[in-house]
Amino acid sequence: MTSSVVTQTKAGAQPAVKSHPLVTAEVLQAYQLSAQTDILPFGNGHINQTFLLKDGDKRLILQKINTAIFPSAQDLVQNALKIEQHLLAKKQQGLYGLEVLRQQAKADGSYLAGTTQDLRALQFIDNGSSIEVVENPAQAYAAALTFGQFAAALADFDASQLVTVLPDFHHLGMRFMQLKQAISADASGRLSQCQQLVDYCLAQQALVAELEQVCAALPLRVCHNDTKINNMLYSAQLQRGIAAIDLDTCMPGYWLFDFGDMVRTCCSPEPEDSLDTEAVRVRPEIFKALAEGYLKGLAGVISKAEKQSLLLGAKVMCLMIGIRFLADHLNGDRYFAIKRPNHNLQRAQNQIRLYQDLLKQEPTLAACFSE
Repeated sequence: MTSSVVTQTKAGAQPAVKSHPLVTAEVLQAYQLSAQTDILPFGNGHINQTFLLKDGDKRLILQKINTAIFPSAQDLVQNALKIEQHLLAKKQQGLYGLEVLRQQAKADGSYLAGTTQDLRALQFIDNGSSIEVVENPAQAYAAALTFGQFAAALADFDASQLVTVLPDFHHLGMRFMQLKQAISADASGRLSQCQQLVDYCLAQQALVAELEQVCAALPLRVCHNDTKINNMLYSAQLQRGIAAIDLDTCMPGYWLFDFGDMVRTCCSPEPEDSLDTEAVRVRPEIFKALAEGYLKGLAGVISKAEKQSLLLGAKVMCLMIGIRFLADHLNGDRYFAIKRPNHNLQRAQNQIRLYQDLLKQEPTLAACFSE
């Protein structure tokens, strides 16, 4: 997750400092902030380092972009600016009711700062907080509606204008290839402990051809690609989402992936790395709320083929992240950070459990898209 803006309470609970190795005097000056600016660690993102800068009444979010993941910070900023400009135009026309996450220019009009030009600032959005875990269908509906409205407002934006910052991010065939490479190498000698799970995953490869066939008939869209509920800013007072945030992974793609990522991250009552795999399941009431909210947000925009592809997206995303976790476990945990032995294996088991439950409930869940 690369969240740019999260709960204000969470940020405020961390101690403020007046100096930080990344937030130099030159950086503060570039964004027209004083030397008295408070610097607070902000959020819980795993990719970029994020800070809240408070200078009197002025507040900015400052991020150090992780160029090991996103090689071109400039591409990230330019993608975000194009989306921002399109959404602001829609908002001015009364066609977009959400807040727009905006990049903050420096005094000289450019956007990147720091000695390695990998720092960028975002304008702070007031009166919003983020939800970390879906507790009820109303929260799921609010998130899906927000991401649906975001997608709908960008439906007439030429997705090819965006740089693909993470090539093959949702290429299921490539993910299977990476799994096979990890199996063949067995670099950490872990294959024997998870052979049954490996065999099950390999038996699901027919989904690759199905996905390719379905996507061939779909229009290319701007996809958010990280539609976790904590990438929606929520207003408890208004009881609705007020902004879609964390636009770093916005790229050309298909809406089925965004819906699938919501299902993957919202539907289980257990966290992604739960030790209780038996308790991992798809809550049908949450799935239904996600479907209703997303389709409401995309009303009048989504095609019949896209609507019918959404359940496939849920299956694909659970399977795909499952095999990514599994491959990383076999490779010795090189990509996903771990906090305990077999952490990535447990993550993989949970994702595959979700995938299996989707298959089990598929006839019931498909009814959400039949109307």
